[in-house]
Amino acid sequence: QVQLVESGGGLVQPGGSLRLSCAASGRIPTIYAMGWYRQAPGKQRELVATITSGGSTVYSDSVKGRFTISRDNAKNTVYLQMNSLKPEDTAVYYCNRARATMLNWGQGTQVTVSS
Repeated sequence: QVQLVESGGGLVQPGGSLRLSCAASGRIPTIYAMGWYRQAPGKQRELVATITSGGSTVYSDSVKGRFTISRDNAKNTVYLQMNSLKPEDTAVYYCNRARATMLNWGQGTQVTVSS
């Protein structure tokens, strides 16, 4: 089974940037669409970015224009570049399969945007 490990989170000031990584202990089939999800305190987990097997990307309105999802199949890794961060981006960020049955969730990585 693929095991997902998120990393790259931390504390950043508003307007700053972070790059999150999602590494898999097993191989992520290239046909899998993958996504980044986030969950803020008291909120439901939401899908914020998706990348398909063909490289097409979809973003939620809240992050569109600021976040970029990408994947490196050779490194078996999915990335989320986050720019112009806002306090409302504060959440635990997770990666997982999109548009299909989810894999087991990892621990996620905490992103805190604060002055």
